[in-house]
Amino acid sequence: MQATEQVDYLIKNDAVVLGILLAFLALIFFTSNSSKPIFKKFYSIIPMLLLCYFLPSLLTTFNIVDGENSQLYFMASRYLLPASLVLLTLSIDLKEVFKLGSKALIMFLTGTFGVIIGGPLAILITSAINPELVGGAGPDAIWRGMTTIAGSWIGGGANQAAMYEIFKPSDRLYSVMITVDVLVAEVWMAIVLIGVGKSKQIDKYFKADASSVEHLKDKMQEFSKKMARIPTTTDIMVILAIGIGVTGFSHFIADWITPFIEVNAPALNKFSLTSKFFWLIILSTTIGIGLSFTKLRNYEGAGASKIGTVFIYVLVATIGMKMDVSKIFENIGLFAVGGIWMAIHVILLLIVGKMIRAPYFFLAVGSKANIGGAASAPVVAAAFHPSLAPVGVLLAVLGYAFGTYGAWMCGLLMEVAAP
Repeated sequence: MQATEQVDYLIKNDAVVLGILLAFLALIFFTSNSSKPIFKKFYSIIPMLLLCYFLPSLLTTFNIVDGENSQLYFMASRYLLPASLVLLTLSIDLKEVFKLGSKALIMFLTGTFGVIIGGPLAILITSAINPELVGGAGPDAIWRGMTTIAGSWIGGGANQAAMYEIFKPSDRLYSVMITVDVLVAEVWMAIVLIGVGKSKQIDKYFKADASSVEHLKDKMQEFSKKMARIPTTTDIMVILAIGIGVTGFSHFIADWITPFIEVNAPALNKFSLTSKFFWLIILSTTIGIGLSFTKLRNYEGAGASKIGTVFIYVLVATIGMKMDVSKIFENIGLFAVGGIWMAIHVILLLIVGKMIRAPYFFLAVGSKANIGGAASAPVVAAAFHPSLAPVGVLLAVLGYAFGTYGAWMCGLLMEVAAP
């Protein structure tokens, strides 16, 4: 973790890096849609989305680019992500989403609860084997650093930053925890995506009825087909204006509302209400849902969600670029703690999913709405079918709403559990 500044990166220009990332994405999409048997066999084993994370990570792992200090993730998360949320929710049919029933919400809340209790349980389990691994004092107390993972795993980056401010771990510990957070979460992401290809077998094991998910998928596909048309330049310009325009408006409101709350109600910081990123996500999603009740919804036929999906995949590539796979061999003990924590989250999801016979779709999206938030949940939902992405968006918004409060509770429990 020391002296990353001394590394002489091969490529330092973000414009060049963006070109490489788009070339990676184009290669992955092109080969995944190829009719050649070798590619069909390959992608039946390795999910396409997983490659969209992994290939960019090699750029950082081999010191080709400086993923940590690149501004591309900031650009994608602040500009493209809100725009994609608008365009993905533009075609949503809320009535049909509500018909999915309570199982989606139950699985989401189970995932949240799994993170809250998983942190202190991981500390208790580890301290019984090696107390020093989860020890430390003051700003270097391991539990303090773990609160930032809790914030990320229940909500996202905004909630993680809130935990950093509330529990104040040292900068050194925080940087280690970011690595643990990203790599453990991405390993789980890989497993989730592999499960997508086997969702029918999993549903059969759970004795789950996935008809409500299939019905929503068919309904939204039917709407897209009915409205489908060859997009004109005007259509594309209007779609971009909707996505980027709402993003700009959301930034404008967030720039005003965030300092207002900081000055007049600083206590609301623990609910992420003083985070600009939190407001960006809430505002863009809310406006997108509002626009779904207007005639602008018909722009889905000209490819609104396709453009939104492109934006999401660019974000995915920039997230992948921030990962250094070699870091997993540093602080290996803390990765074990993170693995135990994640295992508790997953086991709880599997138990509840089996009990209520929830489709794998609800387990996968409910988990990623917590662990990954708006950057992951719509992507996982779209891996089942692009028309299901809005379900992931809505659950991710719940993750942001609960994130800081749930992580704060988790932090207090971890403080008690720490040796």
